[in-house]
Amino acid sequence: MKVEYNYLPKEFEDCEAIIEEWRKLINTTDFTLGAYVEAFEEKFRKAIGADYCIAVNCGTDALILSLKGMGIGVGDEVITVANTFYASVGAIVAVGATPVLVDCDDRFQIDATKIEAVLSSQTKAIMPVHWAGASPDMEPIIEICKRHELLMIEDACMGIGASVDGQSPGTFGNINAFSMHPLKSLNAMGDGGMVASSDTKFVEWMRKYRNHGMVDRDHIEFWGINMRMQPLQCVVLSQGLDRLNDTIEKRNKNAKILDEGLGDLKQVSLPRRLPKNIETFALYMGLFEERDKLIQYLNEKGIEAKIHYPLALHQQKAAKEKCIFDPETLEKSTLQANKLITLPVHQFLREEQLNYTVNTIREFYGKN
Repeated sequence: MKVEYNYLPKEFEDCEAIIEEWRKLINTTDFTLGAYVEAFEEKFRKAIGADYCIAVNCGTDALILSLKGMGIGVGDEVITVANTFYASVGAIVAVGATPVLVDCDDRFQIDATKIEAVLSSQTKAIMPVHWAGASPDMEPIIEICKRHELLMIEDACMGIGASVDGQSPGTFGNINAFSMHPLKSLNAMGDGGMVASSDTKFVEWMRKYRNHGMVDRDHIEFWGINMRMQPLQCVVLSQGLDRLNDTIEKRNKNAKILDEGLGDLKQVSLPRRLPKNIETFALYMGLFEERDKLIQYLNEKGIEAKIHYPLALHQQKAAKEKCIFDPETLEKSTLQANKLITLPVHQFLREEQLNYTVNTIREFYGKN
């Protein structure tokens, strides 16, 4: 039996509605910003409960624009977690600031209890990451920001459709970033991103910066760059947003099957789920003994398992050159790099495929 990790062929198997709307867009020749972009920004804003949303080219651009919008740059430090994707730290480096890495907790989220130990006079902001579509414990992070007068930028790139006690990721911080990469819960046919904020002093500047700093066709207020989302992607994403609740519901149902089937194995450690939260399950991750042998076994059995990632960020060459961290304090991030496996959990999987995954893993440990 095949258990595919990549679900995009099924996601866009029937794309007639997209093509029909593209034809309408093509007839308008409204190819740069314009009505389709504005309509999607408003639809997304309402969906997550934000005050303002700005559509950009990708999640990395959303992170960079958020940091620049808050005035973060050379000489500033931004605290984030060591087990995230490259873009979280890469965006900090891109604006000239210095990433400071702290460890994750048993839920694979930034450990709020580790943050204050790495504060310095240069600390400007904290970047909690909603890693894998779950969420950190936001309350203590908010309190730390208030206590030390720090800004917060949420990396909610994997968090579209999730909730933290009823509130969407990307609505807690000063400015917050989302990704619409093809393998996210809300996905474009290419790349897409969004910035959300409730602070008007940031919003207007960011709207101009993502479009070269232009006030109108013939005037710029300051030097910006092109970070615009393409209207063609807005069509895809707007239709995807209509399916999002169903997508998240199916992924959670699938994750529950895996949780229940694997949770009693002593060789497997799954992150604790919080009943008050809804996850997107952009990634279904766990720690598995004999990881390398198991992933080979799964692949041989037709189960497309992945690793996110075999090196934690502090183990990357680039981190040694640009980041501040103490490897002795990053034990859990290091452990993840050694033991983590990501299993398929997407909305197109059948129950028999999920049960096959569970039984294959149980079979492996029964033999070893």
